[in-house]
Amino acid sequence: MARPHSRESDISPNRYIEKVNRATGREIPGPIDPDDLLVHAHRDQNPIEVAAQVIASGFIRTTGRERAVERGLKAINEMAGRGAEFASLFIGGRAFEKRAKDFLGVVSRDYSFRFREPKHLSPAQIERRLSKARKDAAKKLAARGADPRLHILLTGATGFLGKEILFQAATDPRIARVTAIVRSEKITDRKTGDVLRVIDAPERGALLLRRLALSAAAHSKFDFVQGDIEEPSFGLSTRDHDALAKSVTHVIHCAASVSFDEPYETSFRSNVLGSINALGFSLSLQSRRGSPFVEHVAIETSYIHGRKRNAMAQEEALVFPRHFYNNFYELTKAMASMETDRHLIEKGLRVAQLLPSIVIGHSETGNNRGDTKVVNAPVNAFGRAKEISDKLKSDIAGKPRRMLLQWAGGQFPGDPTAELNFVPVDRVVQGIIASLTVPEAIGTRIHLATDNRIRSDNVVRTVQEELGVNVRLSDPTIYRNVTLPIVKSVLTRLGEHKLANALEKLGAIFGGYAEWGQPVHSVGNDVRLLGLPIRRPDTENAFRMLCRHNRFVQEYGRVRDADEVARREWAWEQALRRIEARTGHQAGALRPRAFREHLAEELDLESFTLRPEHGDAKPAPKPRRSNPRRKAASPRPAVRKTG
Repeated sequence: MARPHSRESDISPNRYIEKVNRATGREIPGPIDPDDLLVHAHRDQNPIEVAAQVIASGFIRTTGRERAVERGLKAINEMAGRGAEFASLFIGGRAFEKRAKDFLGVVSRDYSFRFREPKHLSPAQIERRLSKARKDAAKKLAARGADPRLHILLTGATGFLGKEILFQAATDPRIARVTAIVRSEKITDRKTGDVLRVIDAPERGALLLRRLALSAAAHSKFDFVQGDIEEPSFGLSTRDHDALAKSVTHVIHCAASVSFDEPYETSFRSNVLGSINALGFSLSLQSRRGSPFVEHVAIETSYIHGRKRNAMAQEEALVFPRHFYNNFYELTKAMASMETDRHLIEKGLRVAQLLPSIVIGHSETGNNRGDTKVVNAPVNAFGRAKEISDKLKSDIAGKPRRMLLQWAGGQFPGDPTAELNFVPVDRVVQGIIASLTVPEAIGTRIHLATDNRIRSDNVVRTVQEELGVNVRLSDPTIYRNVTLPIVKSVLTRLGEHKLANALEKLGAIFGGYAEWGQPVHSVGNDVRLLGLPIRRPDTENAFRMLCRHNRFVQEYGRVRDADEVARREWAWEQALRRIEARTGHQAGALRPRAFREHLAEELDLESFTLRPEHGDAKPAPKPRRSNPRRKAASPRPAVRKTG
């Protein structure tokens, strides 16, 4: 069983990564600074280097030859380095050489990083162990007969992905029971910070099921247990652990920190320590005599491969990226994947590893069950910037402020050639649930990604069409080094602190993911092994529905009450069904103007309620899952989670 990681050394990258002398191939002793493993520690260090990156980006847009440009940059770097070395023979020696290289922005590292090798086993030995694991899982499943009645233990049930798992599990006949590990939630006074009350796991679960609008019969399939993924054995009592061990067939671990700007320690404790505890819990179930346990399903990310410029990110391989990681989320998820490999190979745990790319809302509706992070955050920021600007339109004195807002809030850091790998949440969860009864998936990394990626210029065009925002592409290098600092300063002086923070998150997400030379993720195992449809969702239409959802349903993130979001998403889904029935087209395929006209016919956007269907005298009923939108007499207390 996993042990607590209390000492500072326990979270050091040295446990997973070694720093290596390039000349000798030997490890360089000493602690590794986590920052040194990220892209930002190795770029934008010199004005000449920044200028070279911008010029290179322009050449790529003109010629489309990424590899040639990258080779050119490397040649220029080497030539400048040799020039500095030659000059040092006549002027100032090594000290002059170092100053000259620093001045010229020469990147010259005599070290590299690599993942530590696991216990040495031959490929044949590894394959024998994997084959045994798959056969054992197949035997366990076969013993359950044609009606396997699976019992799932789920972490991360209250998150974006977890909610969709609950929703799809509710109607899957193979799944008889889902036990979710949930932390308590504190309700605090917004002004004083005093704790008003604590919502325990069963109450949180009941609220969650109601908001998912599941049938009363489906509710009996779920139970919610108080626990914490950052504690060994999830902090469960021996009694609870023993009870679960008698019936749990699968553990799905999808709890994680998905913030791209979290500090290293926070990301490590959520992503690595949480994974170690989940793997240890599953191993304790598998090791128990007579246990029905089949397999552990680890939800990772396709970006564990980091920055693999101009290269295919293969599903099987995990090599430290030559161009480092974009953020600590990617880095710690890669470390968690190494822990999964160790449990799989060295300890014999039956594990399937599923690696989603950037997860967005439902492919047909854009519904995200209240999520405001990742891609939703910048879309909402653009929408709010436009609304603030529109309010100043009739104010002559506010014209300069409006112009500044339009400039500051209309920058999208992205190279037009960059491709973003968005995958809808429903496709991801279809893969997760399919893996439960596919023993062949054990020991294999499976990308839950897409083969129809969306380019940065298409993202900008869609945002312009759907939100009416005049968004312009900004070179990511210029955005990071020039535009973003100015934008933050301008918005802060205008008193728009929230918008400034939102645009900073935009830079944190797309400043790296929308650069040229992004990795292309291999796909195929999702179809070959899991049996998912070979035709993946239309990424552009899915992103278009995300924009529409955030504009109308969430009102750019202002609608935060979970009951109200649930009510609105239900009405939104019904309206879309009516529109599609009338037009014969998917909503995402309709042009923006036509869609808005049809939507106004089906929904009263002021109250966000369905209008009567043509020929009906009464409006459609509201779902039982939600409460009417409440008008609070006093400010609503803030909600703060314990974890």
